[in-house]
Amino acid sequence: MLARLQNSTPVRLIVLMIAFLALNAAVAAPLSALAETTSPFLAVIVLLLGVLGAVVVIRLYRWVIGKVESRPATELDPANRRSALVRGGLIGVGIFTAVMLLIATFGGYESLGWGSFWATLATAGLMTTVATIEEVVFRGIMFRLLEQLTGTVRALIISAVLFGFLHLINPNASLWGAVAIAIQGGLMLGAAYAVTRSLWLPIGLHFGWNFAQAGIFGAPVSGSDASGGGILDSTLANGPVLISGGEFGPEASLFAVLVCSVLTVYFVRRMKRLSGSEARALVKV
Repeated sequence: MLARLQNSTPVRLIVLMIAFLALNAAVAAPLSALAETTSPFLAVIVLLLGVLGAVVVIRLYRWVIGKVESRPATELDPANRRSALVRGGLIGVGIFTAVMLLIATFGGYESLGWGSFWATLATAGLMTTVATIEEVVFRGIMFRLLEQLTGTVRALIISAVLFGFLHLINPNASLWGAVAIAIQGGLMLGAAYAVTRSLWLPIGLHFGWNFAQAGIFGAPVSGSDASGGGILDSTLANGPVLISGGEFGPEASLFAVLVCSVLTVYFVRRMKRLSGSEARALVKV
């Protein structure tokens, strides 16, 4: 079996995807249940478990890549870890805040009340694990191996479509919500990985985006209210779904799609400015 994994990229793609998606289900589901709390004690526990879960996933991925691909996992090189995570986190929070300001400006939310600090802490733990596992699965495994098979452009499109499609199993899911997630998460985060060849920036960006949604604004994340809430509590207005995002949450707002598309274009332009063999590999179709 190990030989087949080492010698066949399609087999490696399928097996690793199944294995890490199963890990995602096993870890994220119980953590999500615990995160629905305002208890100070449980909030601290969820935060610690969330960080621990992320560390375990990263170490497991490095070990698997070493065994299966006989190489160090350079996409998780610790050299630039801190700066990339912080930069990604700040960008994620910043662009989601811009989305919420646009939604509020056009009447998409009626009010922003106060939530709970402890719920925010628990949400931070949950989103740490979620962002790490999903980036390992969809960018570290799916996009990277699809890129070897099809080239960067096709890999971006295919992985984005699959990323959005899998969100159809979420509560309050809709076809438009899945399309929006494909554009925001699939294309934006895939492009962030492609331009840096590192998972740290996408992990930070994914965390910042999700944490801002649930941990700051108390809004649903991809249709789910799995966290206990955030510092603020957003009240949905009875307006057009394309403005507010409806029950799916702000990610289904047209403003979220537009804001994330701007960042995606920026990443793609950065890719095009790369030179030499690296640039040729990135734009291979």
